[in-house]
Amino acid sequence: MLQFNKVNQNELRSAAKKIISFLGDEKVVLFYGEMGAGKTTFIKEICKELGVSESVTSPTYSIVNQYIGVDIEVYHFDFYRLKNPYEALDIGLEEYLSSGNYCFIEWPEKIANLLPDNYVEINISIEDNKQRNITAVKSY
Repeated sequence: MLQFNKVNQNELRSAAKKIISFLGDEKVVLFYGEMGAGKTTFIKEICKELGVSESVTSPTYSIVNQYIGVDIEVYHFDFYRLKNPYEALDIGLEEYLSSGNYCFIEWPEKIANLLPDNYVEINISIEDNKQRNITAVKSY
């Protein structure tokens, strides 16, 4: 388990570096947190550390965005607007998850029965307006 308490905007880069190291070979990363907790903001920092130079934005309406980094690809999902989990299958979720590329998933609770056995779960909670608590746990 990896835990960061009272992280502010200036400390996100350092936390992102440590998260990448913590991931090891795991490529499926689930991001949990209430609306406004900072899931997309943290994913932006992780992507920067992975060498993604393009703009990282929330795929709220497109459901999935693809980013190219230095020798890596990242798929960023936002399942908040899904009406049922089968919509994720319609966009090819299984292929994305088995691609060997990073899959960062916001609102994974919407597709709980479709998730693989191995993943890293990141929970972000609001400490106050400018600080967050971030916990990462590997699941096998």
